[in-house]
Amino acid sequence: MTATPSQSDSPLVVRAHRVVGDAVTLLALPLVAALVLPVAFAGGGTRRWFGGRAENQRAEAQAAKDAAAAAFYELDTAQRDLRISIETITAVDDSPAARRAVADFEAISRRIDEVSHQYIQAVDAHDLDRDDLEASAAARARTELTRAKDELANVKRELDRFADGLGPLLGKAETQLARLAPAVERARQGLLAASNALDGVRASGLKADDLAARLAALAPELTKLNQGAGQHGVPQTLERAERVAREAGAVRAEAERLPERAAEIDHRLVSLRTRAQALTTRSEQVEPILSELRRRFTVACWQDLQGVPEQAGENVRQAELKLKEAQAARDEQRWPDATALLSTVRALLNSTDESVSAAGDRLQRLNAVQKDPAAEIDRTRFAIRDAQRLAMAGRNTPDPRHARPLDDSVARLERAMGTLEGRHPDYWHFLTELEAVRETVARVVAQIREERGASGG
Repeated sequence: MTATPSQSDSPLVVRAHRVVGDAVTLLALPLVAALVLPVAFAGGGTRRWFGGRAENQRAEAQAAKDAAAAAFYELDTAQRDLRISIETITAVDDSPAARRAVADFEAISRRIDEVSHQYIQAVDAHDLDRDDLEASAAARARTELTRAKDELANVKRELDRFADGLGPLLGKAETQLARLAPAVERARQGLLAASNALDGVRASGLKADDLAARLAALAPELTKLNQGAGQHGVPQTLERAERVAREAGAVRAEAERLPERAAEIDHRLVSLRTRAQALTTRSEQVEPILSELRRRFTVACWQDLQGVPEQAGENVRQAELKLKEAQAARDEQRWPDATALLSTVRALLNSTDESVSAAGDRLQRLNAVQKDPAAEIDRTRFAIRDAQRLAMAGRNTPDPRHARPLDDSVARLERAMGTLEGRHPDYWHFLTELEAVRETVARVVAQIREERGASGG
């Protein structure tokens, strides 16, 4: 069966198809007709008989014509198939490589037009059915038709090589096209699932207005998806489908979690309100602690705690105010506002808890060091001696980078011990100095272990 020319084909291609059709029709004559034809020629037909040589040349020319027609048909079919591949690539890919492929295909198509025109001219120039066809004319026809067939075959090979080189581009394009329909369907299903989740939340009495607004903002994107990739492009449609599916999935997840989120906010409101009440009671105990610190220890031991009662009270009042605002936001179902306000309340209460605890911890530590300062001294000496042993392990002399800070720590410990000899010792300075010494020693130990670990020693 021969290909049928379409309305979009050029007159040249239409003419070529007619030529191919004639050749194929001749080849398809029934066997009986083929047997009858020679009898008609021999028994009084209109064609004159020129002898065996002329007829042999005519047959060879006809064979060359048929071969050229077959070559043309193969080239035309390959070009049509390749045009589909090029259209697939251009629908998906706008890269420089894709644009080069389009330009190369156009160049090959012009070459195909040239050899097709030469083929048609060769066919039109020789009427092989003439009764008076001479052997020399048949020979010329055979030569020109064979040349046309060879040119068609050469361009066909060139077209095949070009098609082979399109493999990566075509594979990428076909992969994206294969992803397109499932991606669009996932986006649609994601939007439907998000809408259903919102309906379920609203049925439970929750408004979820912010989620509804986010879902409504995706409506124009769904319209573009429905308009198709032909209008908006395959890469853009793929990206849009994936984004819509992702955002719709986020809306659905938040909608499904909303009842749990509301319950969590309710729990936090109760918990923080209880904590604020407890801190109110604790902050009232700071003043008696400060009074004892003032009575028993020097100013340096408690001066930095003077503002704790007032600041604690202010923090608790601010926390209670924010709790009321958070409750109002929760009642109005302004979930982000409620969450932010509760975080502020928590930060205020944490700060208050630390400052109130600091006063009690200060009194406790000062009482302990006043009663037995030797415990802090022994703890610090032990840390220094342990570091010194580590610094000397496997060495005759310590590394100066390690020995110097350890020697300084010994001297600093001795000076801190000297501050306890006065009538009114600054126990807080003593405690902070010894803490600083232990921190320095710990850094030296960490440095020694890191260096020996790196060297494998």
